[in-house]
Parts: sequence; C-alpha cells; structure tokens
Amino acid sequence: MNIFIAILACEIGFWVVLFGGLATRYLLRLRRLSTVLLLCVPLLDIALLSLIAWDLGVAGATADFTHGLGAVYLGFTIAFGHQIITRVDAWFSHRFARGPEPERVPKHGPERVAHEWKEWGRMLLCAVIATAVLGGITWLVGDPERTAELVGWIVRVWAITAIWLVGWPVWVTVAEAGRPVAKR
Repeated sequence: MNIFIAILACEIGFWVVLFGGLATRYLLRLRRLSTVLLLCVPLLDIALLSLIAWDLGVAGATADFTHGLGAVYLGFTIAFGHQIITRVDAWFSHRFARGPEPERVPKHGPERVAHEWKEWGRMLLCAVIATAVLGGITWLVGDPERTAELVGWIVRVWAITAIWLVGWPVWVTVAEAGRPVAKR
C-alpha cells in the first residue's frame, strides 16, 4: 500500500471521526458515544505508524519521501491534535449548543507573544516526536542504505522548527517589544 494514500486516509479519517464525534455530542446529545468516537482519533496514528514500520521492516521497502512525511505527520497530530480538537469543539459548541464564542488568537500584546511561544512549543514537541519515530524506525530496520531518507527528514523537521522559531515567536516578541504600550 502506498504510504501517501495511508497518510491521506488518516487525515480524512481524523476529520470524519472528529466531526462525527462532535455531531454526536452536540446534535444527537449522545455524550458517551461522542467520547468513544473521539477516543478513536489516536487509533489512526497507531495504524499509520504500524503501516510505516511494517512497510519498511517486514515488506523490506526502501524509505522514501512518504515514509518520512508519515513520521512527521504523526508528530504533528500528537503535538497539535488536542489543540485542533479543542478549537473545533469550541466552534461546534458555539454553533450548535449556544456555547460561548470561541477565543480568537490575540492580535497584539503579551497575549500574542505567549500564543506564539506556545505554538512553537508544540512544534518543538512535534520535532522531538518525529525524530524519535524516524530514529526508532531507522534503528529497527537496521539498514542505513534503506533508511537514508528518514535521516534526511530529521534534518528537515529541525530546519522547519528553527525557521518557525525565528519567523514567529522571536519575530513577534521583538515586534511587540518595539510597540508603544497602549494606554487604558
């Protein structure tokens, strides 16, 4: 099976399970069933990780771009998944259950700076998880020629993490430090 198709299936599955769980919660008012559905989200990550490991280990495939992308996708879903679910849940609650309006990302001030550092912290977690998955699979396969692409992905994910650091939290921190303080 093509790993890229598996990644797409997991992404589509994520949104189907998420919207199904929230629709069950807010439209059908079946909170327990909704919780069960939402707890199925991590099963998609386990399935993808298992498929990547099987493809490289048992099937003897040589790692390509999609194997590395799958590992980074896993890191992303673990690091950012809860936040995404929480934000979509807040929107659903507001739209269908008269919940409060979801919080917006602050535009300026210390709140914006804190937001950018928290987001980068999630990216840092993503990079650590992706590196662990990539390194773990490389170690398990035990064939540097077949897993060279995975090592390249470790470099890519840390380069993206560094760019994110400079482009967002550092940039916003410096920009906000130079902003005049609003009078109340």
